[in-house]
Amino acid sequence: MEHALERQALRAVGLTKAFTLHTQGGIILPVFKDIELTVRAGECVCLHGPSGAGKSTLLRSLYANYKPDAGQILVDHQGETVDLLAAEPWEVVEIRRSTIGYVSQFLRVIPRVTALAVVSEPAIAKGMPADEVKARAKSLLTRLRIPERLWSLAPATFSGGEQQRVNIARGFIIDYPILLLDEPTASLDAANRETVVELIREAKSRRTAIVGIFHDEEVRNAVADRLFEVGRSAEPAVPSSKFATGTSVGALVV
Repeated sequence: MEHALERQALRAVGLTKAFTLHTQGGIILPVFKDIELTVRAGECVCLHGPSGAGKSTLLRSLYANYKPDAGQILVDHQGETVDLLAAEPWEVVEIRRSTIGYVSQFLRVIPRVTALAVVSEPAIAKGMPADEVKARAKSLLTRLRIPERLWSLAPATFSGGEQQRVNIARGFIIDYPILLLDEPTASLDAANRETVVELIREAKSRRTAIVGIFHDEEVRNAVADRLFEVGRSAEPAVPSSKFATGTSVGALVV
């Protein structure tokens, strides 16, 4: 019951999302409906469910990459509760800069920007001292087994696994209160998977609230405190006028 005493870092209330398929006559595809999710400081909740259930869509919605059709995403931001869906764009940028980190499944590589600069950028944008940023970036790249000879090169030339490790280092360079992880170990070998597990455990010990998708059962068992089952509606895609009948499941598996 340790987490019951922790503050609520992130809450999804009545979250509903559907996609409109404009190229197919405006058909609406329900993804999830009435999601209720609470994540507390120091807790790792794993989004669980079959492929296509909406796990990545939910994770991106929690980061405000996708805008749900209804509901609230309540974030503990610098001591105040902010509804991410009602926030102004500049507020979303500020919340992402200091409160919510996100490790996507794939690194968006930028030509001619070095690996060290890619990892350092979030911390520099937050205003951290340059010496501290450089030391943190080098430490993370070393832990994730990116050879020093690659630090001054653009990740566009790296292998998929190397790019993913650069992406992970970028996500962990700031001690975010909330961290969203989309399959961070998908392309990694056993040694690097274990390093990521260590990074997640260290973040939890700092009371970071984590929501993640982990298809690797061993990693999931090592870091997750709870599973949150995400299930797509049993109903087929329907025209927008009939969407009100669609249902989807978001249930805790404790």
